[in-house]
Amino acid sequence: MKLRGRKLTATLSFVAGTGFILFGYDQGVMSALLTANQFEKVFPQVVVSDQHPDHATLQSFLVAIYEIGCLSGALINLVLGDRFGRKRTIALGCFIMTIGAIIQAASYSYAQIIVARIITGVGNGLNTSTVPAYHAECSPPHQRGSLIMIEGSLITLGIMISYWIDFALFWASGSSAQWRVPIALQILFALVVVFALSILPESPRWLMKAGRPAEALAVISALEDKPHTDSTVRTTFHAIKEAVALEGSNIDTSSSSEKASLSELFTGGRTQNFRRVALGVIIQCFQQASHPLLLGDNITGINLITYYATILFERLGINDVKSRILAACNGTEYFLASLVAIFLIDRVGRRKLMIFGGVGQCLTMVLLAVLGSINNSAADIVSAVLLFVFNSFFAIGWLGMTWLYPAEIVGLRMRGPANALSTASNWTFNFLVVMITGPAFQNISWKTYIVFAALNAFIIPIVYFFFPETAGRSLEDMDVVFALAYLENVSPVTVSLRKDVPPAGSPEAERILGLQVGSISNSDEVLPKEAEGTKS
Repeated sequence: MKLRGRKLTATLSFVAGTGFILFGYDQGVMSALLTANQFEKVFPQVVVSDQHPDHATLQSFLVAIYEIGCLSGALINLVLGDRFGRKRTIALGCFIMTIGAIIQAASYSYAQIIVARIITGVGNGLNTSTVPAYHAECSPPHQRGSLIMIEGSLITLGIMISYWIDFALFWASGSSAQWRVPIALQILFALVVVFALSILPESPRWLMKAGRPAEALAVISALEDKPHTDSTVRTTFHAIKEAVALEGSNIDTSSSSEKASLSELFTGGRTQNFRRVALGVIIQCFQQASHPLLLGDNITGINLITYYATILFERLGINDVKSRILAACNGTEYFLASLVAIFLIDRVGRRKLMIFGGVGQCLTMVLLAVLGSINNSAADIVSAVLLFVFNSFFAIGWLGMTWLYPAEIVGLRMRGPANALSTASNWTFNFLVVMITGPAFQNISWKTYIVFAALNAFIIPIVYFFFPETAGRSLEDMDVVFALAYLENVSPVTVSLRKDVPPAGSPEAERILGLQVGSISNSDEVLPKEAEGTKS
C-alpha cells in the first residue's frame, strides 16, 4: 500500500471533502439560476408573477425534486451499500451524478430538467449516505470529529463557489451558457472523486465485516503508519473484531458476508440498535427543520437561505446585481464560519456545539420575525445582516455535525443501513422544507420565522437529554457505552460522560458486551505472513 499514515489520511479527507464540495455546489448552483433571465426564458414555469402566482409551486418543485432523487439514492443504499462496499458505492454515485448533470445542462424543457435533477439527486443520495461512514471508519478517534467537520465546511465551499460562478456568468445574459455552464461544472468534481478513489483502500471495518481480516489489518497498519504487529494496530484490529462478533457475524465463516436484516434496526438489548438508529435519523431531521432560510439544511431553516438566497435579498428591495453579490458574500461567510467548528469539535464535544447552534438559531429566527413585522428599510437591512448571523450559528453547531454523528453513534453491522436511513431523513425533510417555504412566505410572510424559531427551541432539550457524547471515543467504544448503559439501566448520555468506561478490545469491554472473555483480545487469527502479503 503506497499511501500510509498522514498522506493516506489526507487523501481520504480530500476525497470525502471533494464529494461534499460536489454536494454543496449542486445545491447552491440553483439559487441564482432561478432569477437568471436565460434560465427563465427556457423555463418560464419558474417565473412567479401576479399573472402566474401558481408558478411559485412549480418553482419550489424544481428545487425540491432534487431532494426526492437524493432520498431515493439513500434508500437504494440500504440494498447496495454493504454489498458494494464504501468505495464502489461512492464511485457509482459520482457516475450517476455525472449523467444527471449532463442531462440538466442539455435541458430544453421543464420536464427534462425535472427528470435530470432526480437522476443527479440519486447519485448524491448514494454519496451522502456513504462518504461520512467511509471517512469515519478510516479516521483516528482523536481526529475523527475535526476531519469529518471538514466535510461540512467543504459543503459551504461548494455553495460559495456556485454563487460566485453564478455571479460571474450573470453578465452572459445573451447566452444560455449563463446557466448551462454552472450546472455542467459539477461534472469536474465528480471525476476528481472517482480518480482519487482508485488509489485509496477500502474501509477496514467493511473489510472485516466482509470476511477479509488480513486486508483489514493491512489497512489499519497503513492508516496508523505502524507495522501490523504494533500493539496499537492490534488493539484497533481486535476492537473491530469484537464489534463484528457482538453483532452476530463470524469473520472466519461464510456467514461473515451475511447482510444485516432491516428488522435488526428495531432491536434493543446490549446493542441498542433502535435507539442508536433513531438518534441518527432524528439529528438529520433536526438539521433540516431548524433552518428555513439557508441553503442546504432543513428544519432549522438553512435550506431556505441556500436555495433561495438571491430571491430573499431581492425581496428585501435589493437589485439583481447587488442581491447576487450579497448571496455570494453570504456563501463566503458561511464557509468561513464553518471553519470554526473544525477546531472546536474535538475540544468542546458534539453536545455543546449542537446546543450552542440551536440557541443561536432560535434567537436569530425570533429577531427575524420581529423585524419582518416592522417592515421598513432599516428593518430590511438588519434582516439581511441576520441572514449572515444565522449562517454562522448553523455552520458552527449543525452543518457538519449531522454527517458526523450518525456515522459515530451506530454499530458496525447497522452502520450502512442506518446511514442510509438517516440520510433519507435528511432529504425527506429537505424536500418538505423547500416545498413549503415559498408558499409559506407567500401566505403568512414573516410568521414563517416563528415556526422555525419554535423548532429550534425544541431541539435544545432533546439534545441535552437524549444525545450521548462521542468525542474522544473510537467507533467501537460506543458499543461499550450503550451496552454498559443497558446493563446498568441508566441513560447512555450519563455513561458517555463518564471517564471509567473500558476501551473496546479490552477484557473488561468483552464482559460488558457479553462476549467470552479472551475470545477476541487473546486471539490471533490473522497470521503475520498473511497480513504482510496483503500489505505488499
